[in-house]
Amino acid sequence: MSGLRRIAVRVPEGEAEPVRARFLELSPVGFEEVEVDGVTVELAVYADSDHAAELLAGLPGATVKQVAEGWEDAWRDFHRPVVAGGLWIGPPWETPPDPSRAVVIDPGRAFGTGAHPTTRLSVDLLANAATRGSLLDVGCGSGVVAIAAARLGFAPVYAVDLVPVAIEVTRASARVNDVAVETAVADALTDALPSVDVAVANVLLRPVERILALLDAQEVITSGYLVGERPAHAGWRHVETREAAGWAADRFVRG
Repeated sequence: MSGLRRIAVRVPEGEAEPVRARFLELSPVGFEEVEVDGVTVELAVYADSDHAAELLAGLPGATVKQVAEGWEDAWRDFHRPVVAGGLWIGPPWETPPDPSRAVVIDPGRAFGTGAHPTTRLSVDLLANAATRGSLLDVGCGSGVVAIAAARLGFAPVYAVDLVPVAIEVTRASARVNDVAVETAVADALTDALPSVDVAVANVLLRPVERILALLDAQEVITSGYLVGERPAHAGWRHVETREAAGWAADRFVRG
């Protein structure tokens, strides 16, 4: 048997953000995130037996399991390519049919791989945006939406996130995909954001509502919330909703 342990915590999606932040503190090189049933997510980190106790102490309510031999291949099997907005989104060990229409994201540092329904919905809506001008990805995570935007012809593309490691991952992902993305560590609720044609905010419902009031954009795509929910949007006219696996995404224009 492997000496590795998998330490995991399950929480409702709406309560996951502070737990993600705690995982980043304890494991800055990355962690695993798995959607359980549409409303619950499981966050997990792998550690050897010497460090498992330390992680368990820092994650109240966590469970621990010994990892079987061959877990590396099983982990890779879990991460499969998806198609969104006409783009292939997948891990670096898979071969895309057309590299010019591919977004390669390494899931080893888990800020979003493209597999989550909200990411796919956001990219689908992005492909239908009225313009192909400048774009801002608010809360960029791994940079998958920003990179997809560059592949779809948006320029310049900006990406901001409150978490410095997320910006590091986005920069690395942009280099791997050979696209230009301007990145910055920023709090979208307090820091100045660039004026753009299109913005994307795939975070939680309440932060999305606050971000809508601050954006200087002509069009915005929002997600990160469940079917039946929709952010308040004073000054924005709703254009379109898409749904998948219990999640929703919306497109708004100024009006």
